[in-house]
Amino acid sequence: MTERETVIKVENLSKCYRIGLKENMHDTLVKSVFNVMKSPLKNYRKYRSLYKFDNLSPNSDNNNPDIIWAIRNVSFEIKEGEIVGIIGLNGSGKSTLLKILSRITDPTNGRAEIFGKVASLLEVGTGFHHELTGRENVYLNGSILGMKKQEIDRKFDEIVSFSGVEKFIDTPVKRYSSGMRVRLAFAVAAHLEPKIVLIDEVLAVGDIQFQKKCLNKMQNIGQQGRTVLFVSHNMQTVTRLCPRTILLNNGSIVADGPSPQIVSVYMNSENATRAENRWPNLDQAPGDEVVRLCAVRVRTEEGVITETMDIRKPVYIEMEYEVLKPDFIFLVYYHVFNSDGIRIFESIENDPSWIDRPRPAGHYVSTSCIPGNFLSEGVLFISPSIRTLNPEIRRLRVNDAVAFQVIDSLDGDSARVTYIGNLGGVVRPLLKWKTRFF
Repeated sequence: MTERETVIKVENLSKCYRIGLKENMHDTLVKSVFNVMKSPLKNYRKYRSLYKFDNLSPNSDNNNPDIIWAIRNVSFEIKEGEIVGIIGLNGSGKSTLLKILSRITDPTNGRAEIFGKVASLLEVGTGFHHELTGRENVYLNGSILGMKKQEIDRKFDEIVSFSGVEKFIDTPVKRYSSGMRVRLAFAVAAHLEPKIVLIDEVLAVGDIQFQKKCLNKMQNIGQQGRTVLFVSHNMQTVTRLCPRTILLNNGSIVADGPSPQIVSVYMNSENATRAENRWPNLDQAPGDEVVRLCAVRVRTEEGVITETMDIRKPVYIEMEYEVLKPDFIFLVYYHVFNSDGIRIFESIENDPSWIDRPRPAGHYVSTSCIPGNFLSEGVLFISPSIRTLNPEIRRLRVNDAVAFQVIDSLDGDSARVTYIGNLGGVVRPLLKWKTRFF
């Protein structure tokens, strides 16, 4: 098997921004040229000062509050046909990196080499003219994205069908809803045939059904052997689309490898979701004079606290609490929500020892087990609550107290078997099937 060629090579790439630079610029190009001609020496010095980054190095702090390094010394290579995710917190440098690779902005230091035609889906809708019809904007936007007229002619019906705006294709875009504009713009960009595709969170646009169409389209692009660089905050999408993921933090690469492992690193980072939430000071813990919540945690069967769970393994949810006043009957429970805000289910403590029984004051730990091959993949959030009965009063509730990521298996022994495409639903049970052949 021949080794795949490198299509993206990034070496020590850094990008520096000077805060407030835009405010110092002239309003128009004509005004800028006029001022330079009017006083060339004065304006030469002025513009040199505005754009000058001399003696700046990403390896030093520079001690200049007006200077921000969006990315610092980023290096990686991507082979032909790879689908690579880029994740990280807001401000970690993801979009800046894609803008440099798209040639929208230049790096301050380092270099990026790209071998092949590139399509960038960074800001869907860029290049649309509101006075033109949808049909005219398909040709305009397609041309901006590098498509030839013959190519647009050949794909026009497919683009319009994908967007779902057939009835309004000859209506001016200014009369489109924002959702219609987004669908048409994505349809144009997604039907390019480049060697490399750069995508920045555009799958988050539109309604749920259209997002699914976008995701399936991106999967098709990858299956056709084209290289994809995909920026997203949706860990479920990243793990399903991208075998490899790069994690950025404060403009630098902190991890690069198989997506489930890198997503686990991200989920375990200080600023990401947590599998354990503790309140060591009881006076400041959620609750009241009757009961206080001490901790909530997500752990494995072996007792390991982790934000990343194998879809085939059981998940244990622990609620640790202190009963301060005796003789109350408690309802201890939690809700499970997915990243779309849908409540998957709620579970109530059902230990026979404590059902409808008043509890003495003291320390309690209630643990539930969610079986393996039950949850669907994605990020899930746990919201614990405790009520008293007779009188029925909710004593505490903590929204999204802990969270964890369910990673589906591609080994063929989970509910998806060997299918690698999108599986819907809020749960994913592994049911027993039997097929008879006659």
